[in-house]
Amino acid sequence: MAKLTIKVNGEEYPCRQTMGAMLRFKEETGKEATEIDGSLSDMCAYLFCCVKSACKREGKEFDMSLMEFADSLTPEDITEWTESMNGNTEGQEDAGAEKKS
Repeated sequence: MAKLTIKVNGEEYPCRQTMGAMLRFKEETGKEATEIDGSLSDMCAYLFCCVKSACKREGKEFDMSLMEFADSLTPEDITEWTESMNGNTEGQEDAGAEKKS
């Protein structure tokens, strides 16, 4: 399972796909993670859930709402993260798979 970090408002947060992230996505959207349609809104919500879950797991404080999180990201951030999760990270080392906002 890929473990990345993402920088949001100058702060680094862990980002990992977990079962908790999938459950959070269901709570946020009413849809299963398997129903993600590739839209920016679904991907943003799922990324939020992955960060929130990874922070919970690692004991890092993360108190942004979904909307605050979305306000801090660009569509390019979502695209880069999606490509990283799908293994399309040409030229990136695992340790350097960090996002900048």
